[in-house]
Amino acid sequence: MSFTINRRRFLQTSAASLAFSALGSYGVELINQKPKRVGLIGCGWYGKSDLFRLIQVAPVEVISLCDPDQHQLAEAATMVSQRQKSKKTPRTYSDFRQMLAEKDLDIVLIGTPDHWHALQMIAAVESGADVYCQKPISVDVIEGEAMVAAARKHKRVVQVGTQRKSTPHLIEAKKNIVEAGLLGKIGHVDICCYYHMRANGNPPVEPVPNFFDYDMWTGPAPLRPYDGIPHVRWWRTFMEYGNGIVGDMCVHMLDTTRWMLGLGWPKRISSNGGIFVDKDGKSNISDTQSATFDYDNLTVNWQHRTWGAAPDPQYAWSLILYGDKGTLKASTMSYDFIPINGAPIHKDCVYEREKFPEDVTEPKIELNAAPATRLHMLDFLAAIEKRSRPVADIQEGHISTASCILANVSMKLGGRQLVYDQAKRHVVNDHEATKLLRRPNRSGYKHPEVA
Repeated sequence: MSFTINRRRFLQTSAASLAFSALGSYGVELINQKPKRVGLIGCGWYGKSDLFRLIQVAPVEVISLCDPDQHQLAEAATMVSQRQKSKKTPRTYSDFRQMLAEKDLDIVLIGTPDHWHALQMIAAVESGADVYCQKPISVDVIEGEAMVAAARKHKRVVQVGTQRKSTPHLIEAKKNIVEAGLLGKIGHVDICCYYHMRANGNPPVEPVPNFFDYDMWTGPAPLRPYDGIPHVRWWRTFMEYGNGIVGDMCVHMLDTTRWMLGLGWPKRISSNGGIFVDKDGKSNISDTQSATFDYDNLTVNWQHRTWGAAPDPQYAWSLILYGDKGTLKASTMSYDFIPINGAPIHKDCVYEREKFPEDVTEPKIELNAAPATRLHMLDFLAAIEKRSRPVADIQEGHISTASCILANVSMKLGGRQLVYDQAKRHVVNDHEATKLLRRPNRSGYKHPEVA
């Protein structure tokens, strides 16, 4: 499979053509190139999805898979052997450290739960691999700082799975609406998620099944009593493994806002919220939360509720840019530009069912996100060839992730406003908040440091 063939497939729609023009400007050709050797850590839903999108767009050879669930690992190995061109079955590992010790991987994909991202990404770049790491990149701010430092020290390309930057209709909105000045002066942004996605319940504690290494799955996080397979969404309901809805969903929309408007670190961050409605289960993440990310002459406000109705069901997970000449609503599914004067513009997301028919039968695939992930992978590969920064470079992923983490820190401290000084890696004039930039790791797992 060549880069040129896949390029032609992408350019069959105008939105995809514009997206490729924006992302593929490197002019890299992968024809007759030796296939990249690929390994995947975390063989669950999105780990496999990312891997299959990479297989679709580049000549790669998947040689290693790693997961502490032997059933999930075996299923992934079979699926990969059916999907990759060589039809070879990858080697399998339950411990990523053994996989990386082989030092035979060009690319490592990380699709594990959030609490593992930092240690695995750092180990992967130390082994000599370029890395595609799912978002959010870390569970605390200092982890993120260490990840950026490791990528730079080892001169590795690290792409973060914030693929909204590679979403065709959002690239079009950025270019044709925002950069074209149709919004005028932008002074406020609302970002939100109203999905009922907060898993809850009270499953009983039970024995760990013999096919699952729960200790390895837990890694640096606290070891909770085992109450069922955690990696089928259940883990996201606990702060032990992530940063709640803000860490999972706000990071996408804040990152997209920053990309569209060319924003860096927020000047000030504050947040309030808690568990206000859905109190009956074990979940300890907020069911209601607001956060404000302050920039000069611009505020970005986040809101999530995992109960009740969305104000606008068509844009239940979205960003809304308010300008003095119009408003832009954007989501993973569409965008709508509503001008003060003139005709509105509506665009839907790009699907590629005909060009990639295997998508249609892939279990749990997000069909609307698949084109974006393919373009994200192409951008990643182009950056590898040029040894340049990809569109979702680790530094950008860190800013978006850390900003969301700081929102949670603010909420924990009663909503007070935080100012993060990245150069000094502390919260200005707030020793209590600075202590919360680092979570303690479980015994046996050293917290990553900035080298």
